[in-house]
Amino acid sequence: MIFNAWLDRKRGAPWRAALLLLLLLPWSAPTAPAQEGGGRATLNFNDVDIQAVIHYVAEETGVNFIVDPRVRGKVTLVSGRPVGQDELYDIFLSVLRVHGFAAVETDGVVKLIPDALAKQAEVSIPGPGEGVRSGAFVTRVVAVEHVDAAQLVPILRPLVPQSGHLAAASESNALVIADTAANVERLVQIVRRVDRPMTPGMEVIPLEHAAASEVAAIVGDLEAAEGSGRAAARLRAMADSRTNSVLLSGPQEQRMAARALISHLDVPVDGGHIQVIYLRYAEAGDVAEVLEGLSGAFEDQEGGSEAPEIHVQAHESTNALVVSAPPELMGELRSVVRRLDVRRAQVLVEAVIAEVSDERARELGVQWGVGSERDGVGIIDFGRATPGLSELGMAAETGDWSGVELGDGLTLGGIGRSGRVHIAALIRALSGDSASNILSTPSLLTMDNEEAEIVVGQNVPFRTGRAIEESGQAFDTIQRQDVGVKLTVRPQINEGNAVKLEIEQEVSQLAAGASGSGQDAADLITNKRSLRTTVLVDDGQMVVLGGLIDDVLIQTRDQVPGLGSIPGLGRLFRYDTVRKEKRNLMVFLKPVIVRDRATQTALTAGKYDYIRARQMASRGRGALMLPEDAVPVLPQWEALLHLPPPFEADPSAGEGGLRVLPPPVTP
Repeated sequence: MIFNAWLDRKRGAPWRAALLLLLLLPWSAPTAPAQEGGGRATLNFNDVDIQAVIHYVAEETGVNFIVDPRVRGKVTLVSGRPVGQDELYDIFLSVLRVHGFAAVETDGVVKLIPDALAKQAEVSIPGPGEGVRSGAFVTRVVAVEHVDAAQLVPILRPLVPQSGHLAAASESNALVIADTAANVERLVQIVRRVDRPMTPGMEVIPLEHAAASEVAAIVGDLEAAEGSGRAAARLRAMADSRTNSVLLSGPQEQRMAARALISHLDVPVDGGHIQVIYLRYAEAGDVAEVLEGLSGAFEDQEGGSEAPEIHVQAHESTNALVVSAPPELMGELRSVVRRLDVRRAQVLVEAVIAEVSDERARELGVQWGVGSERDGVGIIDFGRATPGLSELGMAAETGDWSGVELGDGLTLGGIGRSGRVHIAALIRALSGDSASNILSTPSLLTMDNEEAEIVVGQNVPFRTGRAIEESGQAFDTIQRQDVGVKLTVRPQINEGNAVKLEIEQEVSQLAAGASGSGQDAADLITNKRSLRTTVLVDDGQMVVLGGLIDDVLIQTRDQVPGLGSIPGLGRLFRYDTVRKEKRNLMVFLKPVIVRDRATQTALTAGKYDYIRARQMASRGRGALMLPEDAVPVLPQWEALLHLPPPFEADPSAGEGGLRVLPPPVTP
């Protein structure tokens, strides 16, 4: 519903009074406002519909209203004296506020809506110096200069009604307030009184006995614990190691308290020139070497025979340092130790090694032997065929077949006789296929700048030499080597969460058939793929280290010249071999920086749950001829974190008796 003040206010005053009386007749006998000269009127509305009051105010003030259908109800408005147009509009806004409605001014039109929707409407944002009626709903941004705007929100929140809005913009340090113009102005005045500039000062306090870095850390921690609510007026303490001084910045009262505290801390240390420093993370031996190296620098600074003597001894059992130095240098040495004795980050290196290979071989050939008992035997033999007719003939002549193996495939032979001529034939056919699909995912957790290695495989014996004694006894020299997956890595965390990795990666395996029966340590063949590189990878990013795509086709033919080329018949006088190999190999790697216990626990729990899920799946499949619970399963991760003590008192064992309790296992 839209009410427009289109009537002429000078000529239509009597007509408006009559119109208002006609509008008010259907309602409960209200009293019309008494008109007076000069555009002033005495208000006397008793239990009148609010729509009639909106009509009257629109005609009297010339304001255009857009009324929400939910604006309903009866109002009572009585004035003890005549009021003008501006005062009438302010009284009207107050009546709306009392009955739960709000007037939102936008684009020359006033919207009358429930106050619960006012803060979400298109509220005007008045600029500095713009006049706004006190009852109008407005939004204002108040800049805060000296205090934290977020700290003012809980102070001002009780002064803002439920229909209003109050929030802090931390980036610009400002307050956003949405409410009636009068209440917004009241809140702005409160903010101006609270937002007082502080007058911090600065002073430098030189120290004689204590280390400036240690004293500054103590003062800073104490101030952070006590003054967490005074963000803008907080005392700040900084250390100047070059002059061994503490710089204080803040209000005078806090600086005076800090100065008194520093005077109590800057005292000679009891215990003379020798102190014991216990380390938390670093190794005592490594830190001792660093401090011993610094002793020469102190001697160069002092010069002459008056140079201070500094001695550092590492106590490995307690991981502590025994330091002997003058008191004026002890603080600097302790500062160096504290900077070195920090918790170092760790790096989890996860590698993915994928290899797919396919190998196919075909062999087909015929060998001939022709001769007589008096003239000897002539043999057509091919060296690639093992065993050949010559080996078989020697074994038949001597009767020793121990060194003869027919090998794989099909081997057919026969001997015929025509008069005094003996004819022998040996046919060999072989078809071999081998395929492998290897996926290895080794992972390794190590400290920053520490080398780590993981080996997963077999320790295989290889024959490196043989000695034969006079008696004919042979002695072999065996050397064992690791065959499998080997990963050696040294990570170094750089700035920006980048990790420099020095990597040595090796994948080796016994060749197909190398581990079969009949082969000793001298016959073993290994397929080896190794990689050595240095890369720079961002935290959590996957990188490809290298790869190999190999496709080999080898065809060989041994034949009798002339006869082997005869079409069809030539097959009887040649030996063909075809070998095809195809191999695809890729190595991927991903480093993950572990800086805190939470990250380490999350990674460990993830790996633990993965292994346990595989065990549960194996238990579900069951084991042959064994009960279902025979397959071992790790306990749940949560149960593992709350294991009971390994020993508990056993009441049945008497006083002082102990019994061993195993940890609970929950499948």
